[in-house]
Amino acid sequence: MTATRPRVLCAGLAVEDHVFRLARFPEPGTKTRASDYVAVGGGCAANAAVAIVRLGGAAALVSPLGGPRGEDAAGDRILERLIREGVDCAPVVRVAGARSPVSAILVDASGERLIVNDRDERLSEARIADAEAEALVRGCDAVLVDNRFARFVLPLCRAARRRGVPAILDGDRPTTATDALLTACTHVVFAADGLRATAGRDDLETALRAIASRTGAFLAVTDGAQGVLWLEHGALRRLPAFAVETVDTLGAGDVFHGAFALALAEGRNEAEALRFACAAAAIKCTRFGGIAGAPARREVEAFLAVRRAAPCRRDGAQSRAAADAPAGPLTSRP
Repeated sequence: MTATRPRVLCAGLAVEDHVFRLARFPEPGTKTRASDYVAVGGGCAANAAVAIVRLGGAAALVSPLGGPRGEDAAGDRILERLIREGVDCAPVVRVAGARSPVSAILVDASGERLIVNDRDERLSEARIADAEAEALVRGCDAVLVDNRFARFVLPLCRAARRRGVPAILDGDRPTTATDALLTACTHVVFAADGLRATAGRDDLETALRAIASRTGAFLAVTDGAQGVLWLEHGALRRLPAFAVETVDTLGAGDVFHGAFALALAEGRNEAEALRFACAAAAIKCTRFGGIAGAPARREVEAFLAVRRAAPCRRDGAQSRAAADAPAGPLTSRP
């Protein structure tokens, strides 16, 4: 770990999100009025970078955006927001002639979201040379990538492995079980749907074990209100989710991955890092506005000081048994 704040290099997707809050998703062919609206930064890598800075780390972002400056307004706004948050955006790649990604997002009363994204395929042509990857990773304590631009981020993962620092993959998007990122990274944390599609299996334990046969990376999967599952020396471990009243799930997974990467960069073990990440993501879910709801470090520490891990329901209701569930040992699946 560096002498100052741990530094995490985040690589992958950056988006401008236009988020609308509604009582319910509208029926096709109808019109409805939002109860709230916010324009915020989005994208797995960019959101994770914001979360890391708010949690007390240092973050740099390398992402392909439209450009150059002055010719792609969405890209300029994305960078302005990130720079205000304290993210180092010097490594961002502006792709001439391309548009930066933009999303329209509807969030209903339960906190669930519906996303429509526009992403220019010309961004997928961006590449990072091996020598450049080595320079970007130098001085970093961890590298966190998503799989939206797999060929773009792969050299960074390999450079991180060569330097002996954690290389974490956010498995948000379904991919192939033979994807080079699965073996290039030291840690892979899937979203449940992404894992099922990648492994071709519905049962999460079976899916994790199928991927484990193809990589030596630490493997975990987030399953919303059901918490997190991971493999530890061949045994399945489970960490229940924290019981919270869900307002907006947008960005929660990105906050989780950012917090997990920062905790590893600080020298914590995987179980401790997962618990820290669960707490950060839970707090974010209680706030509308995507990544705007990412918590500060002091909030997560205060949350962990008084809360215990327990199953939660999307409607926010919880039983006394759930609220009082012990933090307890991490247990194998029955």
